[in-house]
Amino acid sequence: MEYRIEKDSMGEIRVPADKLWGAQTQRSYENFRIGIEKIPHELVGVFAILKKAAALVNERLGGLDTRRAHAIAQACDEVLAGKLDGNFPLSVWQTGSGTQFNMNVNEVLAHRATQLLAEGTEPLVVHPNDHVNKSQSSNDIFPTAIHVAGVSLVMDKLLPAISSLKQTLNKKSKEYNDIIKIGRTHLMDATPLTLGQEISGWVRMLERNEEMLNTGIHFMRDLAMGGTAVGTGINSPVGFGELIAAEITKLTGKQFYTAPNKFHALTSKDEVVAVHGIIKALAADLMKIANDIRWLASGPRCGIGEIKIPENEPGSSIMPAKVNPTQSEALTMVVAQVFGNDTTISFAASQGNFQLNVFMPVLVYNLIQSINLLADGMNSFNENCAIGIQPNADVIDFYLHQSLILITGLVPLIGYDKAAQIAKRAAKEGITLKESALATGEVTAEQYDLYMNPAILVKPR
Repeated sequence: MEYRIEKDSMGEIRVPADKLWGAQTQRSYENFRIGIEKIPHELVGVFAILKKAAALVNERLGGLDTRRAHAIAQACDEVLAGKLDGNFPLSVWQTGSGTQFNMNVNEVLAHRATQLLAEGTEPLVVHPNDHVNKSQSSNDIFPTAIHVAGVSLVMDKLLPAISSLKQTLNKKSKEYNDIIKIGRTHLMDATPLTLGQEISGWVRMLERNEEMLNTGIHFMRDLAMGGTAVGTGINSPVGFGELIAAEITKLTGKQFYTAPNKFHALTSKDEVVAVHGIIKALAADLMKIANDIRWLASGPRCGIGEIKIPENEPGSSIMPAKVNPTQSEALTMVVAQVFGNDTTISFAASQGNFQLNVFMPVLVYNLIQSINLLADGMNSFNENCAIGIQPNADVIDFYLHQSLILITGLVPLIGYDKAAQIAKRAAKEGITLKESALATGEVTAEQYDLYMNPAILVKPR
């Protein structure tokens, strides 16, 4: 491998000749060989947007010449197009402010912008700190990037995945709204409902999660940029925070604002905790939905078996013909990971000592992972399971008419205690509820049929 010599304030260091990064990136690359987790590519793209916005705002305010500003913007566009992939190798496990990653981006953009400016008749050098990082600090751009990444991924990836699964389940709810089945509480028989009603509960969970996420991400629309090192805005021009928020809004197509208090924006990560808490609530609902579906599909002959789900792959290396609810299992494992991520994010956010939180790389890594996993998990579950859910009518009807809890329908007529006696007698003597009820003389056949009609028992009366 060929190398070139790069310099920074600490001296010289060798850098691979085919890479665009500089000395500070190389030092981080060599000093933090920890784990396999790298800064997510989504964050690289967000940083490119922020650096482009900063270059354009600095040009507008007269702090950066037009040629350098446009060269930096062009380099940012190349990052967004994937043309500079392979130049962002740093570990998540680095400085807690994300300074080394910020400098990685600064160095790559400065190097590439310098190359672009060398193509003209009057070459110019672009400096990573003086030009690309102008009016910024790692301490304000990294929390800004967390917010922009979070809002963008929730809007562009997570909410569409929720919507797709919700639409599928809503269609199933309407389609199966007349199929009456037994309910279950405490894992025991309960009064009946329709399969459509049961599924409607899942639909409403997803609707509610949409509402909460749309509300929650509003708190992440406030941006820290303009606060620079400690929140005072040192070395940034007056009005930079407002202009950068407007430019980021323009570049992303999503509304952002300058944070009203930059001291809060740099050290507190309460908005991220709140949004991930809503993401955790979504995960909790998905755990319930996936578990309900695999329980209802259990069997096929020795379980509940009230619904059928797609058979996607063999389920056992030893048991022929076995098929498992693999999509439910995958989604529930995703949920387990998201729960763990929430613990990490909560602890990381609690470490805002004095003017800066220094757990930001791990915080954003877990936020992005949670959003991506849940979105991908819901899409997979929708396409490979939910769309194919079908009722097993014979099993549903069998369980419905076997349940002793249907006796609840007679309570308005004869009272709780007499209804309980009828059910217990039916269980003890192995007779039907109707036979037991008629034997008491408390109920006529006509009354029984009226009060015990399953179609009546699934709604108020």
